[in-house]
Amino acid sequence: MADYRFLTTWCLDAPIERVFDAIDDAARWPQWWKGVTGAELLAPGADDGVGRLWRLTWRSRLPYDLTFESRVTRREPPHLLEAQADGELIGVGRWRLFEGHGTAVLYEWNVRTSRAWMNRLAPVARPLFAWNHDVVMRQGAEGLATLLDAPLLVRS
Repeated sequence: MADYRFLTTWCLDAPIERVFDAIDDAARWPQWWKGVTGAELLAPGADDGVGRLWRLTWRSRLPYDLTFESRVTRREPPHLLEAQADGELIGVGRWRLFEGHGTAVLYEWNVRTSRAWMNRLAPVARPLFAWNHDVVMRQGAEGLATLLDAPLLVRS
């Protein structure tokens, strides 16, 4: 399997609680995050949100969909949200939010692909897959800024 490590930064001129609430509510992602084509809650988890299980489907500029399940493993509002992915992508996603002038969001996405064709192409297609991830994350930053009616100060 091919391993990928991504780090994305968003800074929004919005209160940390509003940013966390939007990221925490994956059911609404398809409404504001262009790359998300499906978000289905499979299990609600505990009262604190830990154990919540989502089936997420993503599509960007490349002509394929990726579907995986994402289970919340840590949730510490409004500073941390972590989930374990399993399916076509396997690994860990971690949102860390910091308060300052607005909110800084760091997203770590450490995954490996399970699709045979992606693993076969990884040695040559890795830069294309990374570019595709960056497109999806830019769409997320722009969509979140629009949803919150907050300027996007930084995006990487």
